Amino acid sequence: MRTNNQAYKNFTIQYPLDRIAPLDQILFVDIETTGFTAKNSHLYLIGAAFYQSGSWRIRQWFADRPDEELHLLNDFFTFAGQYSHLIHFNGNNFDLPYLLQKCKQYELSYNFDSFEGIDIYKRVAPYKFFLHTPNCKQKTLEDLLGINREDIYNGGELISIYHEYVKHPLEEVCHFLLLHNMDDMKGMLQILPLLSFYDLFNCPLKARKVQANSFTDYHGHDKQELLMKLELPTPLPLSISTLSNGCYFSGEAAEGILKVPVYEEEMKYFYSNYKDYYYLPDEDTALHKSVAAFVDKGHRVQANAANCYTRKYAVYLPQWDIFAEPFFKRDYNSKDLFFELTDNMKTDRAFFSRYAQYLLGKMAKTY
Repeated sequence: MRTNNQAYKNFTIQYPLDRIAPLDQILFVDIETTGFTAKNSHLYLIGAAFYQSGSWRIRQWFADRPDEELHLLNDFFTFAGQYSHLIHFNGNNFDLPYLLQKCKQYELSYNFDSFEGIDIYKRVAPYKFFLHTPNCKQKTLEDLLGINREDIYNGGELISIYHEYVKHPLEEVCHFLLLHNMDDMKGMLQILPLLSFYDLFNCPLKARKVQANSFTDYHGHDKQELLMKLELPTPLPLSISTLSNGCYFSGEAAEGILKVPVYEEEMKYFYSNYKDYYYLPDEDTALHKSVAAFVDKGHRVQANAANCYTRKYAVYLPQWDIFAEPFFKRDYNSKDLFFELTDNMKTDRAFFSRYAQYLLGKMAKTY
């Protein structure tokens, strides 16, 4: 077994990683194996990135022979014991279970129970449509940010190269095996700014400015919209824009703009306890029986779910589900929900911050 160490000098992570934990408590990990299951393959390389003495460093434990797995495991877990947070890329699905299976195979008691974990893949993947990428593989995300690799092989191709190295241990072959893992580790550090998309949908937004705009749409119809200028929780590494259910969002660096359609029209509020109401056909409204009992019987009927409503002309904003109550609909069978934009809301910046957060969350799930 050999250990390779390299300092990643003059490099600064473009993401506030210290929000998660002190930098000297964070360990990045990535492994290289000859297969997907621990029982039927070998672990030949463990890479770790960590912050020490003012710079990021990478340490690699490499097995010159398959029978050195036990040494890799012991050295890595002894080293990892000084850290509290573990960061990886899709490690929840592969790296961590594989290492635990190997520990079980060698009857080692190591585990990851004491670590707080962050899987970069799981944090970024739900928002791939905002990134306009076909997938969220690490190489795809690196390409998205313009990150170049020296490595020319993928993990699958390196399996046969490692087997060949075991038979003929040439240093130039070892270089390629180490380089792939080294680039994986560096790539993880470099794509960390993409965690800002997780922050965008999971951390509080701040509405700095809210205003109503009037415009004429493509068909010549007069329209109104609510424009919110947002302060984003973490600067975005690239500009994005998306349109969903009539709402438009664009983000660049630490600023975002959210445009929401405004509807000034008559809508209906439906009472759920319709058995307690009469419907008045002449007035097209429902009244509680305690009041409608005084209405002539010829001008009232028992209300049902579809006609148990009151009508109100007001200014409304859309909601995917119930964000604010009371909620209004155009018709009983309509799936579109709205709430009234009241005068009190218009001056409540905290309310619009929550509304913007709500809309972005729904826009993300629409995909």
